[in-house]
Amino acid sequence: MKKLMVVCALGAGLMIYACGGTENKTAEKKEEKTEKKTAGSDADAEKALEMIASLDCTTCHKINEKVIGPSYVEVANKYEASDAVITDLSNKIIKGGQGVYGTVPMTPHPNLSMDSAKVMVKYILSLKKQ
Repeated sequence: MKKLMVVCALGAGLMIYACGGTENKTAEKKEEKTEKKTAGSDADAEKALEMIASLDCTTCHKINEKVIGPSYVEVANKYEASDAVITDLSNKIIKGGQGVYGTVPMTPHPNLSMDSAKVMVKYILSLKKQ
Protein backbone atom coordinates (compact mmCIF):
# COMPACT_ATOMS: atom_id res chain seq x y z
CA MET A 1 0.00 0.00 0.00
CA LYS A 2 2.83 2.41 0.85
CA LYS A 3 4.53 1.64 -2.47
CA LEU A 4 1.33 2.46 -4.35
CA MET A 5 0.99 5.80 -2.53
CA VAL A 6 4.62 6.68 -3.23
CA VAL A 7 4.24 5.85 -6.93
CA CYS A 8 1.03 7.90 -7.15
CA ALA A 9 2.63 10.83 -5.32
CA LEU A 10 5.67 10.75 -7.63
CA GLY A 11 3.46 10.49 -10.70
CA ALA A 12 1.32 13.43 -9.57
CA GLY A 13 4.44 15.46 -8.76
CA LEU A 14 5.89 14.81 -12.19
CA MET A 15 2.63 15.79 -13.87
CA ILE A 16 2.44 19.02 -11.89
CA TYR A 17 6.06 19.82 -12.70
CA ALA A 18 5.59 19.07 -16.40
CA CYS A 19 2.41 21.14 -16.70
CA GLY A 20 3.62 24.09 -14.68
CA GLY A 21 7.08 24.53 -16.18
CA THR A 22 8.29 27.85 -17.55
CA GLU A 23 8.69 26.45 -21.06
CA ASN A 24 4.92 26.18 -21.47
CA LYS A 25 4.37 29.72 -20.22
CA THR A 26 7.01 31.06 -22.61
CA ALA A 27 5.44 29.20 -25.52
CA GLU A 28 2.00 30.54 -24.59
CA LYS A 29 3.32 34.12 -24.50
CA LYS A 30 4.95 33.67 -27.93
CA GLU A 31 1.67 32.36 -29.34
CA GLU A 32 -0.23 35.35 -27.93
CA LYS A 33 2.25 37.80 -29.50
CA THR A 34 2.01 36.01 -32.85
CA GLU A 35 -1.79 36.10 -32.71
CA LYS A 36 -1.76 39.83 -31.94
CA LYS A 37 0.62 40.55 -34.82
CA THR A 38 -1.51 38.47 -37.18
CA ALA A 39 -4.67 40.18 -36.00
CA GLY A 40 -3.07 43.59 -36.64
CA SER A 41 -1.95 42.49 -40.08
CA ASP A 42 -5.42 41.20 -40.85
CA ALA A 43 -6.96 44.51 -39.81
CA ASP A 44 -4.51 46.42 -42.01
CA ALA A 45 -5.17 44.08 -44.93
CA GLU A 46 -8.91 44.45 -44.48
CA LYS A 47 -8.59 48.25 -44.39
CA ALA A 48 -6.41 48.20 -47.52
CA LEU A 49 -8.86 45.97 -49.37
CA GLU A 50 -11.74 48.27 -48.44
CA MET A 51 -9.84 51.29 -49.79
CA ILE A 52 -8.88 49.44 -52.98
CA ALA A 53 -12.52 48.45 -53.51
CA SER A 54 -13.75 52.00 -52.88
CA LEU A 55 -11.43 53.45 -55.52
CA ASP A 56 -11.12 52.46 -59.18
CA CYS A 57 -8.09 50.19 -58.59
CA THR A 58 -9.81 46.93 -59.47
CA THR A 59 -10.59 48.22 -62.95
CA CYS A 60 -6.94 47.81 -63.87
CA HIS A 61 -5.48 45.53 -61.19
CA LYS A 62 -6.33 42.13 -59.72
CA ILE A 63 -4.44 40.27 -57.01
CA ASN A 64 -3.11 37.39 -59.14
CA GLU A 65 -4.08 38.41 -62.67
CA LYS A 66 -2.75 41.04 -65.07
CA VAL A 67 -5.57 43.17 -66.45
CA ILE A 68 -4.70 46.62 -67.83
CA GLY A 69 -1.99 47.08 -65.20
CA PRO A 70 0.11 44.48 -63.41
CA SER A 71 -1.30 42.15 -60.78
CA TYR A 72 -0.63 43.11 -57.18
CA VAL A 73 1.51 39.97 -56.81
CA GLU A 74 3.59 41.09 -59.80
CA VAL A 75 4.13 44.50 -58.16
CA ALA A 76 5.02 42.84 -54.85
CA ASN A 77 7.58 40.61 -56.53
CA LYS A 78 9.21 43.58 -58.28
CA TYR A 79 9.76 45.77 -55.21
CA GLU A 80 11.25 45.40 -51.73
CA ALA A 81 9.13 46.62 -48.83
CA SER A 82 11.48 49.44 -47.77
CA ASP A 83 10.28 52.82 -46.50
CA ALA A 84 11.61 54.54 -49.64
CA VAL A 85 9.76 52.15 -51.97
CA ILE A 86 6.54 52.42 -49.95
CA THR A 87 6.72 56.22 -50.16
CA ASP A 88 7.53 56.14 -53.90
CA LEU A 89 4.68 53.76 -54.74
CA SER A 90 2.29 55.72 -52.51
CA ASN A 91 3.17 58.87 -54.47
CA LYS A 92 2.45 57.02 -57.72
CA ILE A 93 -0.99 56.05 -56.44
CA ILE A 94 -1.71 59.66 -55.48
CA LYS A 95 -0.12 61.41 -58.49
CA GLY A 96 -0.54 58.70 -61.12
CA GLY A 97 2.23 57.09 -63.10
CA GLN A 98 3.27 55.68 -66.44
CA GLY A 99 6.05 53.72 -68.06
CA VAL A 100 7.03 51.08 -65.53
CA TYR A 101 4.63 48.42 -66.84
CA GLY A 102 3.79 49.85 -70.25
CA THR A 103 2.35 52.97 -71.83
CA VAL A 104 -1.10 53.03 -70.21
CA PRO A 105 -1.03 55.67 -67.46
CA MET A 106 -2.25 54.91 -63.94
CA THR A 107 -5.08 57.19 -62.87
CA PRO A 108 -4.09 59.64 -60.13
CA HIS A 109 -5.95 59.68 -56.82
CA PRO A 110 -5.25 63.20 -55.51
CA ASN A 111 -7.87 63.00 -52.74
CA LEU A 112 -6.17 59.97 -51.16
CA SER A 113 -4.00 60.73 -48.14
CA MET A 114 -0.39 59.57 -48.01
CA ASP A 115 -1.18 57.44 -44.95
CA SER A 116 -4.02 55.67 -46.76
CA ALA A 117 -1.87 55.09 -49.83
CA LYS A 118 0.86 53.63 -47.63
CA VAL A 119 -1.61 51.17 -46.05
CA MET A 120 -2.57 50.02 -49.54
CA VAL A 121 1.07 49.72 -50.69
CA LYS A 122 2.08 47.77 -47.59
CA TYR A 123 -0.76 45.33 -48.22
CA ILE A 124 0.21 44.94 -51.89
CA LEU A 125 3.87 44.37 -51.00
CA SER A 126 2.82 41.77 -48.40
CA LEU A 127 1.61 39.60 -51.29
CA LYS A 128 5.19 38.85 -52.35
CA LYS A 129 5.67 35.16 -53.05
CA GLN A 130 8.22 33.66 -50.69
